[in-house]
Amino acid sequence: MADFSSFDMPSANSSEKADAAELQRLLAVEQQKAQFQAQVHNFTDVCWDKCMDKPSSKLDSRTETCLVSCVERFIDTTLTITNRFSQMVQKGTH
Repeated sequence: MADFSSFDMPSANSSEKADAAELQRLLAVEQQKAQFQAQVHNFTDVCWDKCMDKPSSKLDSRTETCLVSCVERFIDTTLTITNRFSQMVQKGTH
């Protein structure tokens, strides 16, 4: 019987690396999705508590305006913090 234990398959090694890289990319995408969903839940919780006096079958204009403003403030704040951290990281690496 032939011994194939030392048989070199360079394409398998590069294929495994490509598979690992693709898996890492997919994991990063799923992590971003999870972070986005967590942020949406956070918006919902905070803005609901802030803006909803009493739940009803329809949103009145005051409540709708409050919810929109609340979410916009969260988005603006998140972008500001993200940009600031990005600037700090860039300054730290130079």
